[in-house]
Amino acid sequence: MPIAKIEVCRPRTREEVAALIEAVYQAQLLALKVPEDDKQIRYIEHKPEHFPVPPSKTANYTLVEIQIFPGRSLDAKRRLYAEIARRFGALGIQPTDITIVLHEPPLDNWGVGGQPASEIELGFRLDV
Repeated sequence: MPIAKIEVCRPRTREEVAALIEAVYQAQLLALKVPEDDKQIRYIEHKPEHFPVPPSKTANYTLVEIQIFPGRSLDAKRRLYAEIARRFGALGIQPTDITIVLHEPPLDNWGVGGQPASEIELGFRLDV
């Protein structure tokens, strides 16, 4: 049940936005083994003056933050980072313009269906 956010500082077409969202989704499916109907990805386009680009980056700078249940291996996280970078690269975003941050709040801090995620059967493995 990843919840992802893609933040950028320049306008993109509807097709480009859809491609970025799909890139993150496909990377999650491959690397994290999430269920196929688990697509919670937001795209946020900031005004350039509201999102200063780090000096070493270009206007293509893209920040991806993903909240995931804890338990994934470092290898799964490596696959996720590499897949996002590869897929974004195919869309014209260089790896040097990509920052990915994972947040792993404990299962007790996820409310799913009115219950802590630690108290329900998730339906998929976390130890990938």
